[in-house]
Order: sequence, then C-alpha cells, then structure tokens
Amino acid sequence: MKKLIVLAVIALFGTSVQAQGLDLGIKAGVNFANITDASEFSGRTGFVAGVFLGGKFNDNIGIQGELLYSQQGAEFELGEFNLDYVNVPIILKYFVSQGLNIQLGPQFGVIVNDDTQTVIGEVINDIATKDFDVSAVVGLGYDLPLGLRVDGRYQFGLSDVPESGEGKNSVVTLSIGYSFL
Repeated sequence: MKKLIVLAVIALFGTSVQAQGLDLGIKAGVNFANITDASEFSGRTGFVAGVFLGGKFNDNIGIQGELLYSQQGAEFELGEFNLDYVNVPIILKYFVSQGLNIQLGPQFGVIVNDDTQTVIGEVINDIATKDFDVSAVVGLGYDLPLGLRVDGRYQFGLSDVPESGEGKNSVVTLSIGYSFL
C-alpha cells in the first residue's frame, strides 16, 4: 500500500504544471477530532503541521499533495483514543474565484502513536488499532497575498480505527500556511 501512495504522488506531480502556479510551503493548525459510530466518545483537540507541494493546471484547477503530522482520536469515560498519524492528502483544488478554492480528495494515513487504553478499576487494557487509515477530505481554502494560505477541511474516515469493532476518524481541521514560491 505504501508503494501505491508513492506511485500516486509521483504520477500526480509528474504531469506538467505551470511554473507560476507552483506552490511549496509549510502549514500548521488545529484538529477537532472524534471517532464516529460510538455515542459515548467526546472529541479530542490536537494539532496538525507539515509541508505541501502543489501546482495549477490552469486558472481553475490545481492539485496539492501534503505530508502532515496529525493528532486525532477521542476520549470517553473509561479511557482514550490518542492517535497520531502521518497523513498524506492528495487534494484537487477548484478555484471558484481569485484565491477562493474548493478542495476534495483522498487521504492516506499511517499511525505513528496509538496511545489507546481503557481503565476499569485498576486494570488498564490496550485497545488494538489499525496501522493504516483511508479518509476522504472536503474543504474550502483561500490563497491570500504574500503567500499566505488558510484552509478549513472536514476529513471523514472510510476505514475503521479499532482492530475489532466499528469507529471511523472524523476530523475538522483549521490551518494556516505559507507558500515559499
């Protein structure tokens, strides 16, 4: 699966993009995350940070790949799901007007920290989680002057988080970025 992600990124960025439309930069923000399909969970607030590389094919359509460290998960009465991922969203951007864009695409995540446990009395039980996550991303962005970028996205999981049972990632992300080009 990792080879498939690498090939997809190479294929997407191997196509020709206009030099004036190339974006390379950094971004950071806040995540408001939860696990769906479980009513007893409450949200976890975390951060997201990483780099992006993108380009425009024409005035209206562009593509952007990102490499992000993302804190996600949820909390519940008897424990917590503290999940940290390295996410790779591949976002198609449709520019509605000058700077304003609609974002849509898949996201692939690899878990790098799964501090998941329940506490019942004095017994601590680890909860097994899947190592890989697939999500879909929708959002809005605005490219401001001087290279600044702001995004608001919703990420909804397509794969279950726990090894046994149901529950998908659900994350709202607000971020700001800076493009060096």
